Amino acid sequence: MDKPILKNSLQLLDHLGNVRSRSMFGGFGIFAGETMFALVVNNKLHLRANAKTKEEFKQAGLKPYIYEKRGFPVRTKHYAILDEWWEEPEKIIEQAKYSLEAAQADKKAKECCTPDRIKDLPNLRLSNERMLKKVGIQTIDQLYDIGALNAYKALQKRQEASLSLELLWALEGAIHGQHWSVIPESRRNELLAKL
Repeated sequence: MDKPILKNSLQLLDHLGNVRSRSMFGGFGIFAGETMFALVVNNKLHLRANAKTKEEFKQAGLKPYIYEKRGFPVRTKHYAILDEWWEEPEKIIEQAKYSLEAAQADKKAKECCTPDRIKDLPNLRLSNERMLKKVGIQTIDQLYDIGALNAYKALQKRQEASLSLELLWALEGAIHGQHWSVIPESRRNELLAKL
């Protein structure tokens, strides 16, 4: 369903440099290099907003993409462009440039501020931090040193109930500073083979 709009979006935004897509959030994230600045989902192109464009987008009648996580709605920073914008591709390109700049600035700000606690890493929460502490992994450095696979194995030994594989992906993503959903299939298979 999203394929034609994805193809059109990638062609239109190609000049922003090294533009590609990756499956995520039930649709496709659009990246320039390693920075996601747009999203194709529900057969619509969504552009990332920053503090300035968020208000402009709202005033123009654009709606943010909202998905459910653990039964709760999560509002993203990506706003669906209006269908009529496709009649003015220059407008989409101009807004996409702002979206890319905002996403790059946010990414740079995140990189300069390293987290202090395990719960502050991507994908992880306080409950994960507590679980890891019970198996002797007290700090981010210890988690980095032991690695996702060994941390997961240690948690498996301690847990009475079986752990979800999603936790393994979450740990791997946390160590590499990325969302668990973007871990390549090849890396997942490599981890599973060693499990």
